[in-house]
Amino acid sequence: MTERKMMKVLEGESVFPPPIWVMRQAGRYLPEYRATRAEAGGFLDLCYNPKLATEVTMQPIRRYGFDAAILFSDILVVPDALGRKVAFQEGEGPVLEPLDLGRVGELDPTGIHDRLAPVYEAVERIRGELPVETTFLGFCGAPWTVATYMIAGRGTSDQGPARKAALGDPEGFARLIDVLVEASIAYLARQIDCGADAVQIFDTWAGVLDETEFETWVIRPAKRIVAGLRAIHPKAKVIGFPKGAQALLERYVEETGVDAVGLDWTMPHAFARERIQPKVAVQGNLDPMRVVVGGRALDEGVDRVLAGLGQGRLIFNLGHGITPEADPANMARLVERVRAAKR
Repeated sequence: MTERKMMKVLEGESVFPPPIWVMRQAGRYLPEYRATRAEAGGFLDLCYNPKLATEVTMQPIRRYGFDAAILFSDILVVPDALGRKVAFQEGEGPVLEPLDLGRVGELDPTGIHDRLAPVYEAVERIRGELPVETTFLGFCGAPWTVATYMIAGRGTSDQGPARKAALGDPEGFARLIDVLVEASIAYLARQIDCGADAVQIFDTWAGVLDETEFETWVIRPAKRIVAGLRAIHPKAKVIGFPKGAQALLERYVEETGVDAVGLDWTMPHAFARERIQPKVAVQGNLDPMRVVVGGRALDEGVDRVLAGLGQGRLIFNLGHGITPEADPANMARLVERVRAAKR
């Protein structure tokens, strides 16, 4: 069987040139994605259409030959499966019915699989279509980040409503986190059952918390998810991405048990190389703006990541998702430069 380079890195090897994939690699920067999205109608309609979700997952693999594909879905399918109303408004992002913590008891994490059945079908289809050498990633949103949207009903500049709720009613907020931990374990385990090789936990809003709250709402839930998933799948490989964690990333790595950790583009390479890479693989961390600008800015950014992190376990990626205004030709240039790199 052809080796999956990314799995080798997750299993502890250093590979150079490193395997490469890109967060949001199936997305609005690709004309073929926009065409498929128009065919689907609404965004959730696309997420819940196994045929079309498979198509958009495969599009960047066909175009660029990335070493990994990530399931096309959204972190908010979990609250949707929990019975909360979720909608995506063009130009505004997700909109949910705000959750009163007093109603957390109405959420049933054991009943999510029926609603998520189309997602699991997409996982099976995608695994069947991917080249054998391509790692397939499932994912979920981290409990803290998902909770921020459930509390506020939308994204805000600093997720203040959720921070206020967590500080003002920590017991009620903990009950919500408990529900999301249980649902996340079940969701990720089923993705692995259906063909995912590894999974990523996206904690997009981890960086808005202070040290104490980061420990409570980011580290502890992630540790529980990793342990719960491995109780079902003992060899499960997990990538954590607590965006904005900065110096707290070291504690996250030490305490959660993840196999790799995503670095956002503000993370200094020296810190990651000296404090993080000896413990786990790192993923990242090119500034997505460099893919928009292209040219020398892109080349220099790629070279800096490879020079700064390429001596250890590295999965080349961006420091966050690729943005819609990025030129697909710049992504092709990025892939070519990574693959041509020499130590």
